[in-house]
This record gives sequence, C-alpha cells and structure tokens, in this order.
Amino acid sequence: MFLSRFALFCFLISVSFISCNKDKRLESDTSEAVVNVQSENLDQALFACKSVKDVENFLDARPYLAKEYFASSQMDPRQLATHLFNISQNPDFQAFRSQLDSLIGDRKHNILDPLAEAFKQIKYHYPAFQAPKVQFLVTGFTGTDLYITDSLIIIGLDYFGGPNAMYRPDVFDYQLRRYQKEYIVPSIVFFESNRFNKIDPTDKTLLADMIGYGKGYAFVKQIMPAAADSLVIGYSADNLRRTDASQQQIWAYFIAGKLLYESAEMKKKKFIEERPFTTEIGQKVPGAIARWVGWRIVNRFRAENPSITLSELMGMENAAQILQESGYNGEPDEVE
Repeated sequence: MFLSRFALFCFLISVSFISCNKDKRLESDTSEAVVNVQSENLDQALFACKSVKDVENFLDARPYLAKEYFASSQMDPRQLATHLFNISQNPDFQAFRSQLDSLIGDRKHNILDPLAEAFKQIKYHYPAFQAPKVQFLVTGFTGTDLYITDSLIIIGLDYFGGPNAMYRPDVFDYQLRRYQKEYIVPSIVFFESNRFNKIDPTDKTLLADMIGYGKGYAFVKQIMPAAADSLVIGYSADNLRRTDASQQQIWAYFIAGKLLYESAEMKKKKFIEERPFTTEIGQKVPGAIARWVGWRIVNRFRAENPSITLSELMGMENAAQILQESGYNGEPDEVE
C-alpha cells in the first residue's frame, strides 16, 4: 500500500551524519537463521532466443510474465514476443546490456547476498517468513522496475544502471536518483514490510498515511541497520540535513494547517506523494515530506517505548496512539 512503483517508488549518495552510523540497538542475532534465496537469470534465457518463436516459448513457459510483469505494455502475447525479440537483436541495446553487467557488477555479491541477510532478519522477527524466489530481467524498460509477490521478486535491472548508463528509465529527474543498484535491496525490504504493516482501513487521515509509511521505513531500518537513511527514504543527503534542521518549522506548518486529520485525498497528496519539493511549506522542503515526518514520529515512539518489538510495532493500527505516545513535537534527535 505504501510504496508505489519506483516511478516508484526503491543511490550514489554520501550520507549525512544523521544517517551514516549503524544503530546497534537494531541488531538481531541471525546466526542460526537459515534462508536460501533461489535466483534465476531470465535475461540470459531471453537473450539466448534465436527467433520470435523462441521468445513465445520463453513466455509460454512463464505465463506470469505476460500477465503480471509486462502487464503495463498492453501488448498481446505475439506482439510482446516480437517486441522483446527485436529489442534483444538491437546492437545498441546489446551494448547497453553488456554495460549493465559492468555497472551492476556481481549479482550475488551486490544483490542476492545482502537480500539473503535482510531475509534472515525478517525471519528472526517473523519465523514463518519464507524467502521469495528472485529473477533478473533486462527488457528495455518493457516491464516494471520491481515486481514483488510473497513468492516471487522480479528485478528489472535495466532500471538500475545509474547515472552512467546508456539509457535511463523515463521518470522525473528527482526520481532518477533512486534508480541505482544500491536502492534495490532497501526497496524490496520496504515492499516486504507491507506483509506485516497493519493499518486501520477506516482511518483515512493524513496521519494514518504518515504513520503507515513511518512504520515501513522503521521496518527497513530494523532489518538493514547499516543502511543509510538516504537509501531507506530516497532523499538526498542534503535533503536529509535540511529536513532534520527544519523539522520544527515543518511540524509547525502541519499543526497550524490542521493537516494531521485531513482526509481529503487531493490535499493529502500534496504532502504524501512524490514531488520535487513541497511548495506549500518551502522550496527547500522535499516532496513526500509527510512520509518523512511519519518516520520521525515512529522513531520517537520507539525511543519512548523501547520494549515494543518490531512485530508489535507493525501490528499497531492506531496512528493517533503512536503519535500521542511518541511525544513528538518537531524536536530533532539529540546528538549523542
């Protein structure tokens, strides 16, 4: 619910002092956890196809691809097979795929191993958790960036080549920062948080959305304690510094405007959805600022209630209770 597609919503950023230190309070002993992450390089199978018929057979063997991963293409199976084959035969795209191998690097080391460690952390808190299978694809942005279900994760690597890639996804400039390989695992973990993030379906307030996102970000930070805040929320290091320094003014705006209990969708979108900046508050306030404030509230709640476990936090549906018990009033954290 809380993360749209990375145009979506999940990175070559130097992080600020508020996000670079590993919080040892978040560490969990996963030495006995066993998680096996199965993976498959579907891009290799696709590029090995020698004809449109081969691509049709490739798709027929994996019907979920046309139905789900390529759903936004709105092509029938024959059109899709022809389109993918033509892409695979294009010399420029073949060069792009080779470049991606260099930019992404070793998939096991850079993606699968960190993902396995994250899954171990999730299993520690949720013993019934079963790791989804992971598949890699490169399709010329025909599919989505990340497709995630309880049993399957498809990573469209062409989206995550970063600023040096020959081709970049067709998204706004302020969203491109997140389309780098460092964001892949934190973004997946955020998606996984939706399995456990309980919300009150009757609460349509902005506060409920804020706390929902805040719990999701807190989940990522718990599962990946060494991850920089910039990778968790997608803000640049500069934006993190500015928002942290200006949070009292930001909070005052929310209170003065009586925004916390706003339920009108159009008004909520101004503060919860991605934008270059939040013009209503100021040109230097990044978009989706309500998400960041929600994370601050949840962090303060956890600090005030250290005995609350991650699973207990994620099971809390009462956003107003979390705000009240947090005592948050726009104050920045004390620097230790």
